[in-house]
Order: sequence, then structure tokens, then C-alpha cells
Amino acid sequence: MKMRFLFMGIGCVLFLTCGKTDDSKKRLTPEMDDSQVGYNNPVIRMAAPDPTAIRTEDGTFYLYATEDTRNLPIFKSKDLVRWEEVGTAFTNATRPDFIDNKEGIHASIWAPEIGYVKGKYVLFYSLAKWGNHWVSTVGYAVSDSPAGPFAAKGKVFDSHDVNVENSIDQFFYEENGRYYMLWGSFFGIYIMELDITDDLLITPKLETKQRIAGTAYEGINLWKRNGYYYLFGSIGTCCNGGESTYTTVVARSESLFGPYVNKKGEKMSDNAHEVLIKGNDKFVGTGHNAVLQEDDEKNTWMLYHAYQLERLNAQRQVLLDRVLWDKEGWPYVEKQQPSDGAFRPVFNK
Repeated sequence: MKMRFLFMGIGCVLFLTCGKTDDSKKRLTPEMDDSQVGYNNPVIRMAAPDPTAIRTEDGTFYLYATEDTRNLPIFKSKDLVRWEEVGTAFTNATRPDFIDNKEGIHASIWAPEIGYVKGKYVLFYSLAKWGNHWVSTVGYAVSDSPAGPFAAKGKVFDSHDVNVENSIDQFFYEENGRYYMLWGSFFGIYIMELDITDDLLITPKLETKQRIAGTAYEGINLWKRNGYYYLFGSIGTCCNGGESTYTTVVARSESLFGPYVNKKGEKMSDNAHEVLIKGNDKFVGTGHNAVLQEDDEKNTWMLYHAYQLERLNAQRQVLLDRVLWDKEGWPYVEKQQPSDGAFRPVFNK
């Protein structure tokens, strides 16, 4: 595939106001002082919903998204701002499709989740049919390279296996040599331990399944910081263009299996949470964030998708914003809304 560059808008100089940019391609010029260069949202100016990202040993970030580009698009970046499209996880020939098609059901690949497990890149994905909540399966594929190609290995579980309607939007978590899957979409959020062999045969431990959040959420992921587990999720409508109400929320717990609570101690299992980021007069549908990423100064950053109101035909593009932490250890985004432009993450300082 011919490579395309999906970049930041032109940088903003310190103490100057960021100007409105057009859709033409722009690059940093050699004479610019990188310490004074910013970025403009979106950072990926094409449809790439439900982003997931990973940083590899050489410092490169790879991002994967729901297949608005068929077979799951893959992007890479050195700085979280300038992204290059490098291909797709699958081809039409290698594309997974193990849904029972006796009734002519053709499923789509949604909400990928990337992990590095036992020396391999493992791409989890949801294989599902819009509007048919029991046709939903969590599958996985494996590659030696984050750029693929990925070889489909089969399913982890489907809705019937775990008796959870709409078993999609999976998130993979590893801690102390043990593996977990969190998943669910508006029918409860669940967690379950996984058994993973050295040859990457994945078996769910069904007896460990536990519900940890209510019916308001989907697109969840987990971040551990200073003894707390922070469970991020999305509420509202994801996909209604300019009318989308998607909002990113968070609750936290001292235990992986909960209970997750808001600042008042109210439980996420009862649909209580804190708002992290919501729409404004430029972007709406702000949700389904990737797991937080750190720059070289340990600042935390969030990639997520949103509709840009002046470019709705671009569908759900990828935005980047810094996540700050208050004195009580709660994450927040300035003004609880997407930034138009900001100083970029610090790398290789």
C-alpha cells in the first residue's frame, strides 16, 4: 500500500494563538524549535473510530481502529501527533469470519485492542453484527510485528459462551503474570481472568467472571496509578454524527475487581462516575479512548475519537489530549472538553 501521512496541523509557537488550519498536508520545518511546537486536533484526519495504541521498544506508537477502512487500519507515529497509515491488519483473504452464517449474517470487525503477550503482538477484536446483540464475538490474531500481517487464531469467547449480551469492546489487561479481559457494551461491564499458554492458546476462566460496572457504559479500558485502578468508559450515543452524545467518564477502585466508585463513593455498578471529557462547539461524540500513553516526562495522554462539526463527512477522527491529575489523584482534562490546539507530548528530550 502506498503510505499516506496523517499529520498534525501546523505547530503553534509559544505564547501565540493557534490559527485555524486547512486540510492540506503540513510538516515541521527544520528551523523550528521543537520545544515550542504544538499540534492541532484532530491528529488523524480520517475515519479511525475506537482507537487502541501501543508503544514498542523502539519508541514507535502503533494505532489500530474499527474498520471504517476495511480489515482494520494501522497507523504509526513517533510523537502521538504525526501519524502515518501503514496498512491493514488483515486482507480479504486473511480476514477472520467465524460467525455462523446459516442465516446469511455478515459481521464487521470493531473495536480492536492491542497487547504484547509472550513475545508476540496480539490483536483482540470484536466480530459483531450491528443491531443483533447476540451475534458478538471476541476474537484474536497474532503477529511478530506491530505492523502485521496478523494471523487470526480464533475466538476468545462469544456472547453465548459468557451469557453476556453485546460482548464487544474488549480490553486486555496484564498484571503480575496474570491476564484479564474486560468487556461489554450497555449490558453491563464484566471482567474475567484468562489462561494463556506459551503458544498463545487463550481460554477464559468462566468461574472468575464478575460484573464491575452498570449498563451505561461501553468502550472501557483500565489504567493503574498510585495504587488505584481507573476504569474509563464511554456513555451516550457513539455514531449519530453531529447529534452524537458520547462522553468519556471514569471511576476508580483499590482492587482490580472493584468496587469502582466516583468521588462521592457512589458505585459504577450503579452507573455512577466522573466526567472526563465531553463535546463542545467544535467536536462531539468524544469517546472510546485508547489506554493512556506516557511521554518521556511521564505526562499522560489520551487518544480518542470524535466528530468534527465542520467536517462531519470525515466521520469519527482521532483526537489527542493531555490527562492531568488533581491532588486527590483523579484524572481530568482541561475544561472537560477537546482542545483545539496544545503543546505536544515530549519525546527524546
